[in-house]
Amino acid sequence: MKKETYQVIGMHCASCKSLIQEFVKELDGVAFANVNAATEKLTVEYDEAKVTFEKLNEAVAKGGDYKLLENNPHMHEHHQHKNNSKMLVILSGLGSIPFLLSMISMDFRIPHLIQFLIATPIIFLFGKQFFISALKAFKAKTANMDTLVVLGTSTAWLFSSVVTFFPKLLGDDVFFEAAVFITFFILLGRMLEAKAKGQAYEAIKSLLHLQAKDATLFVDGIETKIPVEQIKLGDTLIVKPGEKIPTDGIIIKGSSAIDESMITGESLPVEKGIGDAVIGATVNHSGVLVFKATKVGNDTMLAQIIKLVEEAQATEAPIQKLADKVSAVFVPIVIVIALGAFVFWLVLSPAHDLKLAVYIATTVLIIACPCAMGLATPTAVMVGTGRSAKKGILIKDAKALEIAHKIKYIVFDKTGTLTKGHPEVKTFEVTSNQNADFIKKLIFSIEKFSHHPLAEAVTTFLNQADSFEITNFLDLPGFGISASADGRFVLIGSEKLMREKNIEIGTRFLDLAGSARTSAQTVSFVAVDGVVSAVIGIADPIKDDAIEIIKKLKEMNVVPIMLTGDNKNTARAIADQLGIDQVVSEVLPGDKAQKVAELQKLGIVAMVGDGINDAPALVQADIGIAMGTGTDVAIESGDIVLVKGTLDKVVEA
Repeated sequence: MKKETYQVIGMHCASCKSLIQEFVKELDGVAFANVNAATEKLTVEYDEAKVTFEKLNEAVAKGGDYKLLENNPHMHEHHQHKNNSKMLVILSGLGSIPFLLSMISMDFRIPHLIQFLIATPIIFLFGKQFFISALKAFKAKTANMDTLVVLGTSTAWLFSSVVTFFPKLLGDDVFFEAAVFITFFILLGRMLEAKAKGQAYEAIKSLLHLQAKDATLFVDGIETKIPVEQIKLGDTLIVKPGEKIPTDGIIIKGSSAIDESMITGESLPVEKGIGDAVIGATVNHSGVLVFKATKVGNDTMLAQIIKLVEEAQATEAPIQKLADKVSAVFVPIVIVIALGAFVFWLVLSPAHDLKLAVYIATTVLIIACPCAMGLATPTAVMVGTGRSAKKGILIKDAKALEIAHKIKYIVFDKTGTLTKGHPEVKTFEVTSNQNADFIKKLIFSIEKFSHHPLAEAVTTFLNQADSFEITNFLDLPGFGISASADGRFVLIGSEKLMREKNIEIGTRFLDLAGSARTSAQTVSFVAVDGVVSAVIGIADPIKDDAIEIIKKLKEMNVVPIMLTGDNKNTARAIADQLGIDQVVSEVLPGDKAQKVAELQKLGIVAMVGDGINDAPALVQADIGIAMGTGTDVAIESGDIVLVKGTLDKVVEA
């Protein structure tokens, strides 16, 4: 059995989905078939010996003007389909202008024959897709939304054509404008819907762009550049400072600080050495690494995140399943009601008026056409999104507008969402019995020489005008750094480093360090010639408005939850500062989406995030709220984007 997901071209409503599913399931050898109307994708499990792609395509085409694309949602044909729909909207819109003018001004009269000549190509040429789809549905002994469109527009056209060429039969009123406007508005609605759906593909494209394009193969001391696709399991690769790690692996030589924030959400770079795992698409900061590839292609963590996003996009909301059930019986019921109305006004009413009977039956069909989807809903969404856009809140999904007031849980990513996303010095104390300015200059000189991101936070904080010349600089992986400056030997690093070098830390500095750690700070000590002379605490500070926003959300009876890749102690310390009671720490991207899914069993869940690692959870949540200052993939995955990336907009949204 083979399981594949294909893009479907030509879908536009829930009944399309039902038809495609029905015909695909009828194929001998198909075990499972599911169509997602939102992402326009068919997921099918089938026996390769019995079912081919061509057979699947034939089954899909049975239900209407639909077509499968083989394994590539970004093919030229898909874009061509979107361009064609845009052109049809423009042409039908231009054709409807004379009818609009005649409705606005009583002086602007269009002869019936001219109306016929304008309306006919709009209905039958620009609206051809409706007729093809309805005909295929009829041949398959079923009906879809296009059946209503065709019955309504063609009845209005036929009635009006008879009035035009045989005026004595049915009076003088024509309804060409109704048929033209229905065609135009439904084409417009479908174009707007297609545009919204297209945003789902952008998230996947953004993720794919993260991958390293090439890798450096390291064999017998010789370096060879190869495309990342050619990496094989067990290959030995070398990565230099500033380069992206091309695939997942295990370090066999060297050490470095690695920025894994795009995958784990951890704001501070992670020190890695021999035996540690590295993740593809993360950035090597300071040292040269040699590692062995342990996962390639679709098995890498980035590939798994891409898969998670796609799977989350393919899931169905309960309301969608209800819509599918309704659409199955909706069309036949509408046709019966229209026929009943026709019979009543022609036979049972005292007037026995054919013109009135046709008019009312046509009205029932046209009103029952999916105009709510084709016009009313997109218009309401455009008004709502237009007003919110002026306030810096971009709403990408009508569902988000519909259910935002029902949110019960709001899940926050920590880094870059609740915190600023870049390290800052929060604690800096120099011993009282030494020249503070001299100590600061020493620290600045050495940290300026380091490539470590935490060093950048220190140099930014100290901001000295000049520096000492540095000699004997040494990186001590996992501990810190050492160097000589102005004749002094300086160590900057962890408490463990000080203990290793038998350097005593005074009670005052130990107390300061303890206090800093409870505030989620990473602590370094500075020893000059064997004497601890300073303590530095570095943290990713919380955003200025975060505490107030959490308080407001609680007042609105929304439960805030923090989800982060950070360690438990750091996460708990930050949550306590913010007033957040529920914390889930040390989570991988898949776990975030899973946690959101668990919460959804208890109520409506919103997810607020800004990183690549948040993308699956943003898609999984009932409402994904992306910070506009975040990564492209997070922004594309969110239903709501906060342009300025400020938390006050979460409450406003």
